[in-house]
Amino acid sequence: MVGLTTDVLSSYPRFSVYNSPYVAHDDGCAIDLYPDNEEPRTPLAPSPVAGEVVETRTVTAPSKPYAVAHDHLIVVDTGDYLARMLHVAPTVDPGETVEVGDSLGELVRSGFFAPWVANHIHLGFREHGTNPVRASGSLPLDVPVEIEPIAWDGSGRVVETGETFVVLDSPTHPAPGEGFAGIEAVVGEGGEAVVLDGGLPHYEGGGVLRTPERRTASPRDGGALRASDSRGGEPTPVSLLGARVGQVNGRTVTWDDVDIRANGEPITGLSLFVSLEQFGAKLVYPGHDFSVGDSISVSVH
Repeated sequence: MVGLTTDVLSSYPRFSVYNSPYVAHDDGCAIDLYPDNEEPRTPLAPSPVAGEVVETRTVTAPSKPYAVAHDHLIVVDTGDYLARMLHVAPTVDPGETVEVGDSLGELVRSGFFAPWVANHIHLGFREHGTNPVRASGSLPLDVPVEIEPIAWDGSGRVVETGETFVVLDSPTHPAPGEGFAGIEAVVGEGGEAVVLDGGLPHYEGGGVLRTPERRTASPRDGGALRASDSRGGEPTPVSLLGARVGQVNGRTVTWDDVDIRANGEPITGLSLFVSLEQFGAKLVYPGHDFSVGDSISVSVH
């Protein structure tokens, strides 16, 4: 299992490992890094890795009215692995060297994005000698930071709206800027508190994220999550808001056949992620008629 250092992850206000419908994220093999939480959002894409740029490529994206026509791939040789990054129009060329934090170019909003998804950098790592262009094939990705589960009762007031989503004022981050946090779920009969990540249930599955000391470890790996732990063992029930939402195998969750409702009305789902700064549940609901200040109660059925 490979991953980013705590310092690098902490330079991005928000990230998600499982909140994507694409095969590249299966079993937690990629991470989406959101460089900015503020409006207007920065167009710059700070590099999460250091190394030599070995390839850039432009591809045609699905046609969407809110998106640009092309997406881009940037491959950087970090020395240990090939880092594969998407959704950035590159201002770097093969042969150039980049350091962590250097601009790779400008973030693009392509047709690979659902309309409720914010601009971000997609990152995965793979072995030398493998094809960096194929969507699948990246290595399981570690998240070596403390992530605090935030208890939530499903209620909140709307603080932000878009055509396809609303954001609530709860749950609130316990210490903005001082650590990562995400919405709490419960695993198994023992009631282990974890952070739930993914699109529930509008993407095929999701994942649970645990703090490093609570992962399966061995003396050989110094407490790091082993690649075999990303999926393996017996499936265990996962619950949110008092209802079962799926089963976790390792850290990957397969959703049950559930509905998410807002004030009793079915919605597309919950967008679940990890945040360093501001927080609040994000409800995916194209065509909603909610306004800022409205009270909402979310439930699982």
